[in-house]
Amino acid sequence: MVPLTQRMTGNVTGRLTDRTVFAIFAIFAIVAVLLTAGPAAAQDRRQNQPGKFDFYVLALSWAPSFCDAAFERAPDQAPPPECGQRAYPFVVHGLWPQYEKGFPEFCQQPSPRLDRSVIASMLDLMPAPRLIFNEWDKHGTCSGLGSHAFFETVRKARALVKIPDDYLEPAHAITVAPAEVADAFVKANPGLTRASIAVSCDSKRLTEVRICVGKDLQFHDCAEVGQRSCKREQIAMPPLRGQRNAAAEQ
Repeated sequence: MVPLTQRMTGNVTGRLTDRTVFAIFAIFAIVAVLLTAGPAAAQDRRQNQPGKFDFYVLALSWAPSFCDAAFERAPDQAPPPECGQRAYPFVVHGLWPQYEKGFPEFCQQPSPRLDRSVIASMLDLMPAPRLIFNEWDKHGTCSGLGSHAFFETVRKARALVKIPDDYLEPAHAITVAPAEVADAFVKANPGLTRASIAVSCDSKRLTEVRICVGKDLQFHDCAEVGQRSCKREQIAMPPLRGQRNAAAEQ
């Protein structure tokens, strides 16, 4: 027979153990919620509210890299519109509203329809209707502007940025350090600093140059965007398709 004192001690210990386990699980649950929701909570106060953001990112894609990557993925398929007969250098990927930390997206669902006139007016900068639709749905709806006003802002932001001369029509592939690309843009654009630009890449090529501008379309520092810059020592800039063909014939 188990002594009374031993039975009482065992019951108390069991109860304490159960309570302790419950408390530990509760603490872990609270910590998990805080860790998951903490950073987002600060952003959630205005998450996906049209017009409620801090600045824009103007994303300029190096079209030859996009075309080379598309061909590598699907060599038997027709090329995308950006990779047709006309050779494009930097094309506008988008103008993206941003928070100082994070960004909104898909702020109106379903998004307002785009007029055909808007699409036609943007093909010189964004040479694929699919791209225009996608950018409007994901980013333009967060600007707080109507479609005409938003794409006019895209055009003004693009006009703000001068492409360095060396990158206008390169006849041969260029191998550069990401920092060289950023420095070239800074040199070509008075008022632009390294704090307002990020250079993106894939495994071997330059993919985009991203330049931060305020709602007033003045260059804007953007530390978080800069943290996502390409970390490779050297990257390639494939030449324009037309220039590549001409060089091959010489």
